[in-house]
Amino acid sequence: MSDEFSVRTIAHIHSDFPEKFGIPRQSGIVEELKSTVIFAPDYRNIDAVRGLEQYSHIWLLWRFSECADKPFSPTVRPPRLGGNTRMGVFATRSPFRPNSIGLSCVRLEAIDLDAPQAPVLHVAGADLMDGTPILDIKPYLPYADSVPTASSGFALQSKADILQVDFPHELLEKIPEEKRQALLRVLAQDPRPAYQADTERVYGFSFAGITIKFTVCENVLSVTAVQE
Repeated sequence: MSDEFSVRTIAHIHSDFPEKFGIPRQSGIVEELKSTVIFAPDYRNIDAVRGLEQYSHIWLLWRFSECADKPFSPTVRPPRLGGNTRMGVFATRSPFRPNSIGLSCVRLEAIDLDAPQAPVLHVAGADLMDGTPILDIKPYLPYADSVPTASSGFALQSKADILQVDFPHELLEKIPEEKRQALLRVLAQDPRPAYQADTERVYGFSFAGITIKFTVCENVLSVTAVQE
């Protein structure tokens, strides 16, 4: 029996993040984020999603396409620990893995069966970069997939927002209204790497075709510029 097998990209996700910086650290943290899953032509068949509408959430198995060629390392430096402490790769969700596979639970909001590329899945809460290859889709089963008593190890984090966001009204108006709440939640979760705490540094990332620039001092994130 061979130790290797090939996998196929069955779909791609389309999100508001063209690059990694700014993406929430886990799926479901910012449920206001909207994305669409577009199937590859060979898998663009409405029969393949028959019954999926009965589920509220789904698992997306996907490929860390930006890190796929990185060499294997048994330890990594999790940003959650400041980027200086090494932990075993299998104790983390680092993208630098023997097989560059990610796993995200997202809310399934709708299945469009009438779109030109039908079926199109509309999902919320994804933590994926625009264009990420999807390898498989499975329904989320609460009775089997949820373990309320499970421990979170060093990744434990409150679901509450981390930072207070100061977003001047004249800058916020430059953001499409339907995307404002999602962006505010992304900023409140602190997009910076955990090991960066320079109060003078101006950070920036792209969101929905717009560049957001900000600084952070103590627990306040201040948006300084919004550029198309």
